[in-house]
Amino acid sequence: MNEPIIARHWLALAAPKAAPAIATTTVLALARIWNANGAEHSVGNAVLMTSLALGAAAAGVAAGNSTGDSVLVGTAFAASGALAFAGVAGYADGLPLPLLLWSLATAGAYGLAARYWRTDRRDQITHERDTSDRREEYAHVERVETLRATTQIEVARSGAAYAEALAQALVTRATLPGFDPTALERAGLPQLPTVQRESA
Repeated sequence: MNEPIIARHWLALAAPKAAPAIATTTVLALARIWNANGAEHSVGNAVLMTSLALGAAAAGVAAGNSTGDSVLVGTAFAASGALAFAGVAGYADGLPLPLLLWSLATAGAYGLAARYWRTDRRDQITHERDTSDRREEYAHVERVETLRATTQIEVARSGAAYAEALAQALVTRATLPGFDPTALERAGLPQLPTVQRESA
């Protein structure tokens, strides 16, 4: 019923928020390394990256038409955008255009990620609310059952105490000097058990 409270490290909380910026920065760095190693103004490399970007976009369109899986479509279009960004950043000379594309790609990645983060947050809040409602319901049932069990125990305890007090009274009455059980019966009091009469 009581679940352990798990405190997540701040890095585990910050990592998903930093992932889009890390991804676009990594693509930019790799593209600039590729640029320095001969991709600048290379028509063959530009054609290759354009083909790969168009292929990833076509895969996204096909996945959207056949399965309708938004995660798969989003992944394919993200790959297409990353390939196009890497191609331009690798082909262009100088940093202004690659940095402009990096800022646009980062903003777009955060825009797409924010949508999924909102959905996840809504799902998490709904799950927590349902869990809290179930806990309250079960806690109420537990309280009612605890009260019922306590009442039964108290009734049994009071019955046992009454029986013990009655037995003690009978024993004490039988030991009193001058006790005559037949005189009590003649007076209209209840008849004592045979065992008590014999012991008297």
